[in-house]
Amino acid sequence: MDEGVIQKIDEEAKRYFEGAEPSHDWSHVQRVYNMAIQIAEKEGGDLSIIRIATLLHDIGRQKESENPENLDHAQISVEYASKILDEYEVDSDKKEQILHCISSHRFRINKEPKSIEAKVLFDSDKLDSIGAIGIARAYSFVGEKKIKLYSNKNYLGNGYEKEHSAVTEFLFKLSKIKDRMLTETGRLIALERHQYISDFFERLKKELGGEL
Repeated sequence: MDEGVIQKIDEEAKRYFEGAEPSHDWSHVQRVYNMAIQIAEKEGGDLSIIRIATLLHDIGRQKESENPENLDHAQISVEYASKILDEYEVDSDKKEQILHCISSHRFRINKEPKSIEAKVLFDSDKLDSIGAIGIARAYSFVGEKKIKLYSNKNYLGNGYEKEHSAVTEFLFKLSKIKDRMLTETGRLIALERHQYISDFFERLKKELGGEL
């Protein structure tokens, strides 16, 4: 695919993140993009599909934030991306593959990524939720939603109730990411990042209990 088209899509996608909260801003897309390229170098796949899908995978998130209980940012992103791909006359086969990557990237839905390109995007997106960057994003999210630094809430739920916390998010979502990886390269990276974030929350638990 023409490099100029990818660059134009990059510039257009970036506009969807103006005013975005830090936990899901344009820097998140850039990190996922760089990770996806690294994973694809080892796992294969059409790099142009991976690059475009990654650039567009979260462009519906701002819209979802207006009504998070009823809107799905993956589906909104598909709708926006479809129009962008038509604008740049991306052929129908590539368009279909890109939209599949976007529609199947979300953790909380049951749409399975089937292509290697979709699996690369899925893994790359999830890896940005664990490790050091995962901790930073978890607490940025806590601030954005004005929820607790920690709590004893023992279920994830559908929303972000006042007892929700970064600890809840780790126990019921982030701690499971290493087991959800779809590529071998993603799995190896996830194991190392999981250990880092797991050690952090174990240390937090000790400090909350007054241990030195």
